[in-house]
Amino acid sequence: MDSELRLTIARLARRMRQERAEADLGPSQLGVLIALAVRGPQTLGELSTHERVTAPSMNRTVNLLEASGLLARAASPFDGRKVIIDLTDAGHALVDETKRRRDAWFAERLSSLSDHERAVLDAALPVLRKLAEE
Repeated sequence: MDSELRLTIARLARRMRQERAEADLGPSQLGVLIALAVRGPQTLGELSTHERVTAPSMNRTVNLLEASGLLARAASPFDGRKVIIDLTDAGHALVDETKRRRDAWFAERLSSLSDHERAVLDAALPVLRKLAEE
């Protein structure tokens, strides 16, 4: 069961990641945009830690996203030595469209379930949340 559950969750996550706004972004680039949308402006180090990549790798990703106009860097108002990274309006729009598509895809799948199947998922939610916690 362990292997089957893990594979099923992985397939579900992979399928949901396919639902996203039309953009030439890789999963890691989109992940950075979503992290900024959820967690707010961050330093390069904070993004690196959250995304579990090295600072040089994150810097390359941020450079590409900045060149695409999806995020911007600014000096920290609290510490001029730090640079804060945040979404631009275009970055927010891309994240919002991705969220809309994923929500629609998932809602469509959920609507095909019986009341009993929905109740089983509702009951499993706390356990799945516990498994997903970092």
